[in-house]
Parts: sequence; C-alpha cells; structure tokens
Amino acid sequence: MRKRVILFGKGSLAVKICGYFLENPGFDLLGVVPVIPEPEWTESISAWCRLKNVFCAASGHFNDISFEDGTDLGLSVFYDKIFPEDFIKRFRKMLNIHPGSLPEYRGLNPVNWALKNNEKFHGVTIHEVTDEIDSGPVVSQVKFSIYPQIEEVEDVYKKCLDYGWLLFLHTIGIIDGIEPVPQDLSKTGYHSAEDRIRLGERADFTREIWKQKGEKN
Repeated sequence: MRKRVILFGKGSLAVKICGYFLENPGFDLLGVVPVIPEPEWTESISAWCRLKNVFCAASGHFNDISFEDGTDLGLSVFYDKIFPEDFIKRFRKMLNIHPGSLPEYRGLNPVNWALKNNEKFHGVTIHEVTDEIDSGPVVSQVKFSIYPQIEEVEDVYKKCLDYGWLLFLHTIGIIDGIEPVPQDLSKTGYHSAEDRIRLGERADFTREIWKQKGEKN
C-alpha cells in the first residue's frame, strides 16, 4: 500500500525529498506546506510544486492543507512553525529532519552554535515530532567531522544537506521497523532567536559577511 505523505519545509533538501516521494511508487505526496516567505538563498519548493503540479499551501501555514486523519507520514524539513499536539496526532507518524545533533543542539541555528562552540563533530537527526521543540525520540542520526578554524557556517550547512539526504535514504525504507530512542535529557542544549546576538562572527553564512554587515551599521 502506498504511504500518504505531506511535507513541510524549505530549501534544496526539501525539494530533493519531495522528488523522492513523487517518483517512488511506494509513496503518494499529497501536498507541501512551504516556509513563507521563502528564503532567496536556496531553492524554492513552491516553484517546484508548480512545475510538478503538486498542491502547495501558499500561506505557509500547516492549517491550510486538507488531509484525512490517519495520513501515514508528515515530514518536516527545516519548517519554521511548532505543530500542536492535536495536529501531530492526525498522522500515523510525524518526523522532523534537524540539522544538528540532538539533544545537544535543539532549537535555532544549530550549525552556527556548533562552530561558535568549536565542536569537532556535528550531526543531522531524524526524530519524532512532539509539541516541544526538537524534543521527540530519535529515529536516526549521523555525525560528521567539522573544522571550526577553517570552515564557515555555509560549509557545514552544505554538509548537513548532503548527510541529511543520505540519512533520509537510509531511514525511509525501514522506517516502520525502527524503534525510536528517547533523548538523554542530561545532555540537552537549546538556543532561541534571542540567543542569536551571542553568536558574534558566527551569526552569518561567513565571518567575512558578518564583518561587512557590521562595518555598514
């Protein structure tokens, strides 16, 4: 039986995953809810939907897509809104792809914070969605080397896209057989939008861009 899927998110990884669902006979992509406004620095998932004739909720709000209770899978790929519990329960399974190691880097800007903290490793995590930010049990995770002395935020973010795609491919085919693992609360770290000011030179895609913006202010 084909699994019915709705995707929420933005950017090139979301587009790539949508393509997988559209082309794979085991899935039925019911629609997409994009992040609005869409960032200009990455691929437009709305444009992809128009090209492929896939329904897209133009408002970017999850309440503006219709689907039956019991829909097989909801997948968030860098989506920017918190789902309420009653919405999550409408899916048999709802997952999030997070560009950071969990539970250490919950919240916003995990790549920026990993570089700010001079980490030697970073990660991408697929976890179950709950109504608390990045707190659900871990389904799968991959970690990789990063080099804060020479790499910029944009470099590590691109690694997250590459490893996120591979992690998705290695996970989606066996998703029904995976037993999610609760996060270790003793290792929890979290950053909000208000913390961004403390990122300093790691607040932008590169340290040079951050410096140039500072000079203009």
